[in-house]
Amino acid sequence: MAGLRRRAEELGGEVVGEAADGEEALALAAQLRPDVVVMDVRMPKLDGIAATRALAGPEAAAPVKVLVVTTFNVDHHVYEALRAGASGFLLKDSPPARLLEGVRTVARGEALLDPSVTRELIGRYATRVRPREEPVHGALAGLSPRELEVLRLVADGRSNSEIAVELVLSPETVKTYVSRLLAKLDLRDRVQAVVPAHRTGLVGGA
Repeated sequence: MAGLRRRAEELGGEVVGEAADGEEALALAAQLRPDVVVMDVRMPKLDGIAATRALAGPEAAAPVKVLVVTTFNVDHHVYEALRAGASGFLLKDSPPARLLEGVRTVARGEALLDPSVTRELIGRYATRVRPREEPVHGALAGLSPRELEVLRLVADGRSNSEIAVELVLSPETVKTYVSRLLAKLDLRDRVQAVVPAHRTGLVGGA
């Protein structure tokens, strides 16, 4: 946190508060109205998933952007954090500069989806936690075949540039497809697209 605070000040940002537990995080967020909350999954009193849901979930009166930090290969609860409304996640041992860039990315309204964590962590646990709750043709019925392809790659942690290369499309066209499928599924950002893709077995299925 000290490193993050220094880097934030160097770049004109500010760490406005620090919380020791989930309940304090909610209280401080309501009081300080931060642009982004950096949330640890594992906290006393109120865990990070419940706190994320309260701050960024569908029932939040004044949603706040939440960036979740996780320990690689440990916190399979990241999947639940995405369902709770997190806008992105990074590894807990990320250097301050990368964590700060993650905060800035989320603050701009963009989703931060770390490909390594997505493929190794979300892909491993998602179908075990919520195995095929809905058939693809039910939940994703409104998507075209091309939009389904784009969704599958988004949920695999691919960037727009990587998707463009794989599907032989321009990055601008991919961006249009992503925006269109998010609108059809009523999703806030590409991070949230991981959830229906795994729940339906579009990716990560047996």
